[in-house]
Amino acid sequence: MDRAEQLQRWLKAALRSEFTIAPASDDASFRRYFRVRRGGSLPSLIAMDAPPDKESCEPFVRVAKLFAEAGVHVPAVHAQDLAQGFLLLSDLGDTPYLNALDARSAGALYDHALGALVRIQLASRPGALPDYGRELLDRELRLFPEWYVSRQVRRELNSAQAESLEAVFAAILANNLAQPRVFVHRDYHSRNLMVCEPCPGILDFQDAVYGPITYDLVSLLRDAYIAWEEERVIDWAVRYWEKARRAHLPVAEDFADFYRDFEWMGAQRQLKVLGIFARLSLRDGKNGYLKDQPLVMSYLRRTCDRYRDLAPLARLLDDLNMTETRVGHSF
Repeated sequence: MDRAEQLQRWLKAALRSEFTIAPASDDASFRRYFRVRRGGSLPSLIAMDAPPDKESCEPFVRVAKLFAEAGVHVPAVHAQDLAQGFLLLSDLGDTPYLNALDARSAGALYDHALGALVRIQLASRPGALPDYGRELLDRELRLFPEWYVSRQVRRELNSAQAESLEAVFAAILANNLAQPRVFVHRDYHSRNLMVCEPCPGILDFQDAVYGPITYDLVSLLRDAYIAWEEERVIDWAVRYWEKARRAHLPVAEDFADFYRDFEWMGAQRQLKVLGIFARLSLRDGKNGYLKDQPLVMSYLRRTCDRYRDLAPLARLLDDLNMTETRVGHSF
């Protein structure tokens, strides 16, 4: 029996009523989502299909409970079969932030997102989520040389370049690990925040961890899928910092120190994302992510240009960019 037939049979048993099913959204993982419509005025639902040999539904269920207890809007789990890899969830609609954001709507939508982020962080406690410590942060950084440098750009670093990259990684990790720790969604951005009531609806949180306090703010304001002027990003960062201070979250007392942490956390995430997008294309055939790499690279370059300790990375990026241009235009 294939997965589609398994899901249909499970839904029949769970719903005990007539329904139709249609694809709801794509995912960068092996998960698939379907919108389930029932008769009459009954609200639609979302069925998640996560093949148990590839994904586990358990973290989604566990984090959904943690985040709901924090007072933010996440899908309710109406039915579950963890052994088969099926969940039946409430439907938060089909309007992600990415489709709704413009110059007029951005202020209110980001204010809602910042408020929800503070509520998640206020609920933080050690031991409830996996640790976002040195091992995982470093493993993510390694995606950049492994997938972006070696496989996408097809370059082998010489010994001096490899040594300078290691020094930069060490500096980035030192900053990240020194930051206060909270619950981290890990992909808190415009594709995973939904325009609904209450706003925002929050999706794709199953990989949540306990780690650096600036990480989710970086995901939101240095979004891989939409860009804003630097002045506006700083204004939103200030607004978050003020909310966090009022809530007695452990952010730096001086905004300049906080913003430096934000940018150094951004460097870690952007290096990771460049590697992940390369891997999604080269390993999984999901080439659509390549079009988002230039924006991520622009964030990283601007940060490197502002901090002396990141200058070796800026030089490496210049060198790689020349190689990538040649590779991209070879026939």
